[in-house]
Amino acid sequence: MAASFGRLFVAGIKGGFGSKPPVLKLPVLVRPLTTQSDPFDAVARYKDQPWEYLISEEYLQRYGNKPVWADYRRNHKGPIPPQKTRKMCIRGGKVCGNPCPICRDQKLSVIYRNVKLLQQFLCPHTGIVLDPTKTGVCMKQQKVLIKVITEAQDHGLLPVKMPHVDLFHEDFINTHGAVSHTPAAPSGLWYSWYEWQEPPAKEVTLLKKLYRPYLKEITGGE
Repeated sequence: MAASFGRLFVAGIKGGFGSKPPVLKLPVLVRPLTTQSDPFDAVARYKDQPWEYLISEEYLQRYGNKPVWADYRRNHKGPIPPQKTRKMCIRGGKVCGNPCPICRDQKLSVIYRNVKLLQQFLCPHTGIVLDPTKTGVCMKQQKVLIKVITEAQDHGLLPVKMPHVDLFHEDFINTHGAVSHTPAAPSGLWYSWYEWQEPPAKEVTLLKKLYRPYLKEITGGE
């Protein structure tokens, strides 16, 4: 009797030390994912004036003084990079992996008034829009950039650089052998074979009847 009681006591001690302590399950607060913008969201703050984002501390910490496409590198398979950019980065509301410099930052609004952003995609020497293989911009955003830059130039916000053409003095002198003075106009008719002939009255009446809806009324004052 005493031996069986001792075995039960030892088994109870081992079970107490060997068992795991109970785990208290606390309720987890999960914040639902919503598409509505927060009233203090930066995207909504820069929506009306997107050029202020380019001078904000957030932009300077992320890009510094470099263009938005300076440190962009597209991930690709193999050692040879693709020869052209993708058609678009957002399909059906889903963003692809490693989007282009414009699609990855929603605060970069491509409009004709955002001149500081548009200047980053123009060559400073020729004024031509940089090729998408250099900037990494997808073809959809490249078309938008070309359209918006043209619109900004039409509004006078961006300069239009014209190609320089050297003009030689020899092209404007009249001492060349192929250049001569214009002859004076003849005193009589320009053409000797031309003589005024009165058109037939029957044909005139037929034409007036045919084009009556298109003829203007002739008044005495005209």
